[in-house]
Amino acid sequence: MLGIETSCDETAAAVVARKPDGSGEIISSVVLSQTALHAPYGGVVPEIAARSHLTHLDGLIDQAMSEANCDLDDLSGIAATAGPGLIGGVLTGLMTAKAMALATGKPFYGINHLEGHALTPGLTEGLRPPYLILLVSGGHTQLVSVDGVGVYARLGTTIDDALGEAFDKTAKLLGLGYPGGPAVEQAAAGGNSQRFRFPVPMKGRDDCNFSFSGLKTAVRQAATKIEVLEVQDVADICAAFQQAAGEAVADRVQRAMKTFRNLHPAVQTPVLVASGGVAANLALRTCLKRTCDQAGFRLSVPPVALCTDNAAMIAWAGLENAAVRGPDEFSLSARARWPLDGDAEPQPFAGVKA
Repeated sequence: MLGIETSCDETAAAVVARKPDGSGEIISSVVLSQTALHAPYGGVVPEIAARSHLTHLDGLIDQAMSEANCDLDDLSGIAATAGPGLIGGVLTGLMTAKAMALATGKPFYGINHLEGHALTPGLTEGLRPPYLILLVSGGHTQLVSVDGVGVYARLGTTIDDALGEAFDKTAKLLGLGYPGGPAVEQAAAGGNSQRFRFPVPMKGRDDCNFSFSGLKTAVRQAATKIEVLEVQDVADICAAFQQAAGEAVADRVQRAMKTFRNLHPAVQTPVLVASGGVAANLALRTCLKRTCDQAGFRLSVPPVALCTDNAAMIAWAGLENAAVRGPDEFSLSARARWPLDGDAEPQPFAGVKA
């Protein structure tokens, strides 16, 4: 299966195989990052992202096919992200996949980007549902019970900002540049997390939702009280921010774990999967590992290259869908917002993050 991913600021193509026993194998995977293009603006510019996808996608598909040593006849189908994401980028990949499928007669699958993340453990370690997943990225922060291919129950979501967005905006406020997540983590390594006491959003709430807007405000207030921010000031603020964010995620995850156990009482050793770009943060991983150990869960985190946006997860999701349903029609539309759990109640201020 050929996979295409263009939902944000990575242009990616991959070829993935599904073995007779149901396990997966990445034959090739190429990703072109647009970080340098967007860095001067401190964030992703949708128009620039879409133009870059349009410029480079064909070449990346050729590269992925060449590295996989296969041609179009060897493919079982073509899968592309159909949403959620920046609509211009999504359209670029989706229309390319449709054109290739129409020209070759291959089955076409329009994949939910979040489903790609949700099903990645099946590719990396053969993990089968049910399991609990924490999706943490620049666009999404959700807790979802993965009950089967195409069967998802959202237990919690952000009611305002995504965690990755909070990292990026904190970095921008402190002059650390873009992308913000790695910059904040690096600065926090030399900081004193006890110097500032930031709020832990939503802690103790009965639901499993997240909120990070108040934490961002607390960071801004702490920074503006210091007339001239020195390197150590920035490091201490980053360390305190990262600790508060980790505590908030741990509290929400603990709540979701109880809900998951109630939904799946027969699962002896439940698994928490952490995926998305923010899952690469080592402090967050440590926090999640401690939470899992306390709750009797096993923590599973895909390799970093498969936590961030990539086409291998889209190809794998295409193969998983092909095993349980027929291909999509060419009339399938690109979607800026596409909840993984279509029955979940929308959060009014979360936008595409819900």
